[in-house]
Amino acid sequence: MAPEMEAPDPELDPEVCWQAVVQCDKQFDGRFVYAVRSTGIYCRPSCPSKRPRREMVAFFRLPEAAEQEGYRPCLRCQPQRTDLKEPLVTMVREVCQIIEKGDAVQSLTLSSLGAQVHLNPQYLQRIFKRIMGVTPRQYAEGCRTRRLKTMFKEGKDVTTALYEAGYGSSSRLYEQSSRRLGMTPATYIRGGKGVKVSYTITDSPFGRLLVAATVKGVCAVSLGDSDRALTESLQREYPAAEIERDEVFLRGSVESLLAYLSGCQPHLDLPLDLKVTAFRWRVYEELRAIPYGTTRSYKDVAEAIGNPKAVRAVARACATNPVALVIPCHRVVRGDGSLAGYRWGLERKESLLTMEKERASSAAEKKTEE
Repeated sequence: MAPEMEAPDPELDPEVCWQAVVQCDKQFDGRFVYAVRSTGIYCRPSCPSKRPRREMVAFFRLPEAAEQEGYRPCLRCQPQRTDLKEPLVTMVREVCQIIEKGDAVQSLTLSSLGAQVHLNPQYLQRIFKRIMGVTPRQYAEGCRTRRLKTMFKEGKDVTTALYEAGYGSSSRLYEQSSRRLGMTPATYIRGGKGVKVSYTITDSPFGRLLVAATVKGVCAVSLGDSDRALTESLQREYPAAEIERDEVFLRGSVESLLAYLSGCQPHLDLPLDLKVTAFRWRVYEELRAIPYGTTRSYKDVAEAIGNPKAVRAVARACATNPVALVIPCHRVVRGDGSLAGYRWGLERKESLLTMEKERASSAAEKKTEE
């Protein structure tokens, strides 16, 4: 085995990356890619396309990491063809390619992967997770799900697709279908027909507010400046569902959210209908436990869920939170107390925290006087 090298810090400085994107700096090509949440596309820093708004951008060390989160490569700059500039990042990409070309997930082991890239298995696991945000096995499961979706779109039946994609049995597929497909395989093949999502958009103290729900509960809460952008984002999230505007159905949820944004209702207890992994659900439960008017660091949250090394995964769960405010990801900050990125804009995050702290302080003073 090759000796272990000291790994460079894989964490990306968001501000440095953003400036590289704004300036279309070619020197950063190969160091990271940026993805735009409003379009679902990722690009290299030098891409000449129109600059997106800062709050809509996420950064990834590798094209494969962006694709793992569901983003598609830009046809204009072709970021997936970028030459990488750091040895360890190049090694991780090689492992990704081995996994993508491999057979069933069950046949992949850390030992076999380590032997192919001449690295100690445990060291490979550690570096891969630091750069990709997931373990090699989790990445392999994501690849398997993508292959399954492709086969469904090609018209293959469930039985044929599940075995060709690498699932050992139909029970294994159905166990994971809700979490990975967002619905059962049969429903996915039908294009998600029968899933009804109602939504409405209204004014709020923090911009335009979109609220969407199924019969089971709220599935999306978004803040923004454009009704069109908010609606298009919802449609991308539920591309095959029956989406219709319905102010009456959502009146109660909207009233609760507006009361919260006005500082009149410190706690939101709305029923939710989310299709997320068990890990992200644990993160979200911990976020909902953060007291009104206070904050926690990403490290605090990782430790609270019993996984202190999952700081980066916690940050990603916050960045992909589908129900803003109901799950208060704005209450999570950096270890030094400074504000990290917020899907709906740092200004909104700062304003939300200021509002909560002022209301909490006022309530405490009033209680003391009584």
